Amino acid sequence: MKATYLKTRLPSILNITKIVTVHHFQFDETFAYPGERHDFWEMVYVDRGRVAATGGDEERILSQGDVIFHAPNEFHAIRSYRSAPDFFIISFVCESEAMRYFIGYHAPLPRSLQPFLTAALREAEGTYVIPENDPHARGLTKRENAPVGGEQMIKTYLEQLMIQLIRSEGPAGPVFPSREQMESHLLTVVKQYIERRIREPVRIAEICEEIGYSKTYLCRLFHAQSGETVGRYITRRKVACAKDLIREGTRNMAEISDLLSFDNPQYFCRVFRRVTGMSPTEFKKSLEI
Repeated sequence: MKATYLKTRLPSILNITKIVTVHHFQFDETFAYPGERHDFWEMVYVDRGRVAATGGDEERILSQGDVIFHAPNEFHAIRSYRSAPDFFIISFVCESEAMRYFIGYHAPLPRSLQPFLTAALREAEGTYVIPENDPHARGLTKRENAPVGGEQMIKTYLEQLMIQLIRSEGPAGPVFPSREQMESHLLTVVKQYIERRIREPVRIAEICEEIGYSKTYLCRLFHAQSGETVGRYITRRKVACAKDLIREGTRNMAEISDLLSFDNPQYFCRVFRRVTGMSPTEFKKSLEI
């Protein structure tokens, strides 16, 4: 007789999908990196000395044993602070909801959790060629004799480290909104961004930079939530704005086209007709009936 068993799915609150870089820096007291932005997470751990780490508009002084996270597209910079510091930087891609816990996060790394970071760094050094004191390195080169499963071990140790940090919030960790609530909120944020800039050339890449999500994720979410693409929504809103301007009757079509950042009046007319079924002039005449 064949036995039937219940298979329990194991959900993940954190899922690191890519490692971007692993850096080890040992600098003198004059070191200063002017800063950058990028579309992935970055974690900085100070192994010795002190650094001044900028995240957004705020500069924080980190001492030995401190850790700080920089969210995707957050401006960040780092410099020596009255010492010759030794620090590690690990950057990675993770789009899990729970990562919101680490926005603006900076604190001493609990001693009990340091073994997770040490193990991740050890695996990284065995799996990849880790650049020393090279802030311009833009990727990792895998070692020919890398141990089996090194990449997965790095991922596992880092995920365990961050889960333990979340757990330190309390017995149940922080309370997160549901995925549906987060996606609905994100859709609202995107639409508000478009409305604020409806008279400008609205580009999807700029929206992604503003909200900190990838283009693929944003486009998929927007279509699933609204039933139309981001580009079509932007076009439809621009045409709606054009209708309001035509109703006001204070500008001609060329002025409206320029005001809404269309390439030229001819293109504006083609888009308007595609969306409404009539030209801007025909729409204006329809208002006079």
